[in-house]
Amino acid sequence: MRYNTLGRTGIKISEICLGTMTWGSQNTQTEAHAQLNYAFDRGVNFIDTAELYPTTPLSAETYGNTERIIGNWLAARGRRDDVVLATKVAGPGRPYIRDGGPMTPEAIEEALNASLKRLKTDYVDLYQLHWPNRGHYHFRNAWSYDPSKQDKEHVATDLKAILDKLGELAKAGKLRAIGLSNDTAWGTMKMLDLSDKYGLPRIATIQNEYNLLYRAYDLDLAELSHHEDVGLLAYSPLAAGLLTGKYLGGGKPAGSRLSINGDLGGRFTPHQEPAVAAYAALAREHGLDPAQMAIAFYLTRPFMASVIIGATSMEQLKTDIGGAGITLSQDVMNGIRRLHRLYPAPI
Repeated sequence: MRYNTLGRTGIKISEICLGTMTWGSQNTQTEAHAQLNYAFDRGVNFIDTAELYPTTPLSAETYGNTERIIGNWLAARGRRDDVVLATKVAGPGRPYIRDGGPMTPEAIEEALNASLKRLKTDYVDLYQLHWPNRGHYHFRNAWSYDPSKQDKEHVATDLKAILDKLGELAKAGKLRAIGLSNDTAWGTMKMLDLSDKYGLPRIATIQNEYNLLYRAYDLDLAELSHHEDVGLLAYSPLAAGLLTGKYLGGGKPAGSRLSINGDLGGRFTPHQEPAVAAYAALAREHGLDPAQMAIAFYLTRPFMASVIIGATSMEQLKTDIGGAGITLSQDVMNGIRRLHRLYPAPI
């Protein structure tokens, strides 16, 4: 396991991060704790969660349960200082989370305090804004995205107020670093500018979707990462399981995410099938597991801080962590480059 630095913070994180969004719905606490123990025994030191989780499916009844499961593990394990723990405050739109309201300074403080209580810790290492108040093109919203309707003055004021509150919480010792999620190059750069101007906490990471079927990060955000030392935390690296190949030809394994969420958050469309089949064939041609080939490729990207894996079984977890130990040949890299040109945006 290799380790990267979280932005300019000096915090070292494993190149594989253990995602948790199925814990409390698809996975029991016992299963979650077994995953944590296995991952940490193999060098993973980084856990990502959110107040929103679990998401399979999302519900008011399970809201916060993933953090509770992690908190119970942290309390039983001890040694909090060797765990890098990330969580997120939800943005607007969920009626059962602060009446669906936006992230205000008051809402952020309330959310963080509740997360700390559920996680049974005094601080989080990385506190992330799950999605922005102003809207964004993630979650398959690219086709209707229209930033021209955003109120410029309101957005600037909102971002400054959020950073001010995060600065207060950092001074209180409740968080060590901050990050964004499902955000844009402009949004990230604006917050970096505000941080520099007012001496406020600096964005360390962006947690956006990144996989062989969705590589928007390769463009403007990759440039931002390079110049500003803001790394990517890649979520959905297997495109909600599509890139394992298990859904090819109409497959729908019992208990899988597709059997629960219907369309995999908009990813399960006819456009993805030929792309997934081509990537799976490339992996087989070179004697590789499709999931491990994908993860190994992401770890070659210069902007990658950590790849967030998620598993509902120990077999899946072992496969995904194993991707970190694979070096891809030039033939495989060339094959991925060729397929990306053929299928640039299938989801």
